Amino acid sequence: MQTTDVKNSEIKIRPATVQDAAALLEIYRYYVECTSITFEWTVPTSEEFADRIEKTLKKYPYLVAEIEGKPVGYAYASTFKDREAYDWCIETSIYVHKDLKRSGIGRALLEELELRLKNQGILNSNACIAKAEVEDEYLTNDSIFFHEKMGYSLVGEFHKCGKKFGRWYNMVWMEKFLGEHTDEK
Repeated sequence: MQTTDVKNSEIKIRPATVQDAAALLEIYRYYVECTSITFEWTVPTSEEFADRIEKTLKKYPYLVAEIEGKPVGYAYASTFKDREAYDWCIETSIYVHKDLKRSGIGRALLEELELRLKNQGILNSNACIAKAEVEDEYLTNDSIFFHEKMGYSLVGEFHKCGKKFGRWYNMVWMEKFLGEHTDEK
């Protein structure tokens, strides 16, 4: 993909469909094969990816960012913990085409995802983020800085819990409240 001038293009955010699987998988492929942003080692098949989209859409938003009709990023929410007491908490994931980082696509996706989640009654948005003790060619801490700018705060860090490309990485949890916590159910 050639770098698009995002400043002069409109970013359109829309719900994903299973038909988006192949295009979104191509965005994700880079992160699996070339980075430690995801701890997944093997690129899923298009069918597996379509199943993931379909499963997510049963309960949570799964969004696609497009520029001129072409997918350039995606974001979705997933279950934080599978117990009723956690029904107001989710985990977010965001991926932007490797050539379009720092273009506003991630911000647009996360803002829309948070709005939809808030309207759904979600109160806690959590992000599980790989952290480099020393940044390298596979991982920077840009995602942590991005989430800080978006209002997330650090709530915990696990040390040397993920290994990829022969290197150990930490993992942090960040959190943002999307709504007010009350005693009402």
